[in-house]
Amino acid sequence: MTQNTNNLAAYIWSLADLLRGDFKQSQYGRIILPFTLLRRLEGVLEDSKDAVLAQVEKVQAMNLPEEAQEKLLLRATGGLSFFNISKMDLSKLGEAGIAANLEAYIQGFSKDAREIFEHFKFNEFIGQLNDANLLYKIVQKVRQTDLSPKAISNHDMGLVFEELIRRFAEGSNETAGEHFTPRDIVRLTTALVFMEDDDALTKPGIIRTIYDPTAGTGGFLSSGMEYVHELNPQAVMRGFGQELNPESYAICKADMLIKGQEVKNIKLGNTLSNDQLYADKFDYMLSNPPFGVDWKKIESDIKNENTLKGFDGRFGPGLPRVSDGSLLFLLHLISKLRDSADGGARIGIILNGSPLFTGGAGSGESEIRRYVLEADLLEAIVALPTDMFYNTGISTYVWVLSNKKAIERKGKVQLINGVNLCGKMRKSLGSKRNVMDDNDIATITRTFGSFAVVDARELDKPTEQKSNRGRQSANPKTEAPKTFASKIFNTYEFGYRRISIERPLRESYQFSDERINSLRFAAGPLNAGMQWLYLEYGAEYRTDSNTSGWSDAPDCKNYGDLTEHGDAIRKHLKIHFSELKEKQLKDLLERKTWLDQKNLLLKARQLQQAIGTAQHDDMNGFDDALNAACKKSALTFDAKEKKQLKAAVSWKNPVAEKVIKKIHRAKPNPLYGWFAVNGQVLEYQADTDLRDNENVALDPSKTVNAINEAYFIKEVQPHVPDAWIDASKKDHKDQEIGLVGYEIPFNRHFYQYQPPRDLVDIDADLDAVSSEIMKLLQEVHS
Repeated sequence: MTQNTNNLAAYIWSLADLLRGDFKQSQYGRIILPFTLLRRLEGVLEDSKDAVLAQVEKVQAMNLPEEAQEKLLLRATGGLSFFNISKMDLSKLGEAGIAANLEAYIQGFSKDAREIFEHFKFNEFIGQLNDANLLYKIVQKVRQTDLSPKAISNHDMGLVFEELIRRFAEGSNETAGEHFTPRDIVRLTTALVFMEDDDALTKPGIIRTIYDPTAGTGGFLSSGMEYVHELNPQAVMRGFGQELNPESYAICKADMLIKGQEVKNIKLGNTLSNDQLYADKFDYMLSNPPFGVDWKKIESDIKNENTLKGFDGRFGPGLPRVSDGSLLFLLHLISKLRDSADGGARIGIILNGSPLFTGGAGSGESEIRRYVLEADLLEAIVALPTDMFYNTGISTYVWVLSNKKAIERKGKVQLINGVNLCGKMRKSLGSKRNVMDDNDIATITRTFGSFAVVDARELDKPTEQKSNRGRQSANPKTEAPKTFASKIFNTYEFGYRRISIERPLRESYQFSDERINSLRFAAGPLNAGMQWLYLEYGAEYRTDSNTSGWSDAPDCKNYGDLTEHGDAIRKHLKIHFSELKEKQLKDLLERKTWLDQKNLLLKARQLQQAIGTAQHDDMNGFDDALNAACKKSALTFDAKEKKQLKAAVSWKNPVAEKVIKKIHRAKPNPLYGWFAVNGQVLEYQADTDLRDNENVALDPSKTVNAINEAYFIKEVQPHVPDAWIDASKKDHKDQEIGLVGYEIPFNRHFYQYQPPRDLVDIDADLDAVSSEIMKLLQEVHS
């Protein structure tokens, strides 16, 4: 930005001096920006105004729809994309009826220009300014500022408007992060995305498109255009964008209008649920989507597109959890990449740390990372310093993606650790306390451009200022040096295969009184409620004086009858067992439920007579013992009863025998759970509580089974010899054993070990603190 443009921006912003006291600081921009736009549009239309006014009466007499009238009037503008049919301008508004005249003047603009003022809610501010007797003063000062194309070019006017937007955002820093990306981050991201395109930066007349699906106030679009303009003034950049917030949309559209862009390319609405540029592909894409914002409101739209369109839509690779939609924006941008046969495209997107690692193998997040890496779209990830944004201090990263990778980048990903490349701001703006200067940005861009590995290099940066409040340690811990580093990895190095490790189930069983008596109550959600009801009402009925009470006798006529206490029971259950649903409440009060359980209890007691009460540590004999006892006692059990009976009398016992699932007539394969035992090949029942998962690194030079088995033999088998790999858990894509997952553990790759303080120093500090405490206690007692 030149000194002249900076001075002009400062002069325009001096309107705030008139607003101070009557308006909040966060409102200044909502007044200054539309007035600046109005004055600029007025200057641009100056030469064509008479021609448009001469054409108005003819066009209106045709009684055409507004859209048709606009097309005819645009012909009289000499190539402009907007017009104004009002005979007024800022110098003719008068003083008495200035508010009504200004509103009428605004209504005279063509639809696209008029819409900007509507989204600014400019009419409301006109009324407020008029009530405060400030409107005439503001108009007079604005009209004295020459913002015509003769005085200032589109490019310089764009710089001025950007500076005004910046001042507005910083003045309302509590919400700045919702619509404004700090300029240092914008410059870095733009440089990373554009630096590989020599044609756009050098060839005259080259045409490129730039797109931001979360346009905000248009910072990325403006920065991309400015970056190319500085290096190649003859290049043509066409901006496209979509924004959800109406006010931010108005600012972005105004910025594009001032720059001479086609404002119809800027859309209002939710990009994810209503992509209004669905048929377009772009050369460059820049975006700073909201961090950690859920997409529950548009969940049905997103899931329908994923289900119905698959890879023909935007979200074919998968869907992240509803609590964070960051990766949806990444998929959206990938769908907008111009085909590589047509020259390809590049993406720069700012994300927080969650998309790097959230979600295990098979999850939506992992599948999205898998798609990006296996399609070889990811070029680099740059870790930014913390406290770089207005509304958050969390760790953030710039992802650079492309479908036109240079040969040396094929199959590779560069990780650049720039967390220490920043300096402290003199005054914080919201959560933004750090800023990257030109040297910091150049360090990252040069490293990215050279595609070089940089070992941890100490930076000439001041150390963190520690608080001097409180007691200071005599031997403080040495602070880690501030370093910069870059590493290059193969894409497959971020992948792994999650294999399931099973261990055999070991169970014992015993038909003891305690275990059998538990069958009086149904399993699952009814269990606790039935136990309470039995103690509260069953015991009351079983008194010696109550001959009609509950008993376990087969001929008991009142067992489970709770009709008399139904209302009281319902009230108590709703309060103390609120998780129960209406149907479950009815089941608890249903006498049949109690009789079915009593019947199961009595049958179990009969089995006890045949089987005995001894403990058996080999569950493999349970079915034979049960069948024999049933035959002897002439009893039958349905599947549900048998399941509950077995669950009641059995338990897991690590010293019991392994439970056999199946005997195979095949060769043993202990790695996959087929064990040779006494001349038989046995497959054991797996204990779900002992199930574990192991992540095995991908290695395309070897077969999947060879990698899995080598890992299992080395890392698992020595510790749990009876374990095996579950061969049924296969990846949905390659049908090999184990689910493929991808994560990018950025911090792990750049971790710097700091040895702990010496124990002698720690003891000395503890002794000093103890002495101080004792002195204070003595003072208190004295």
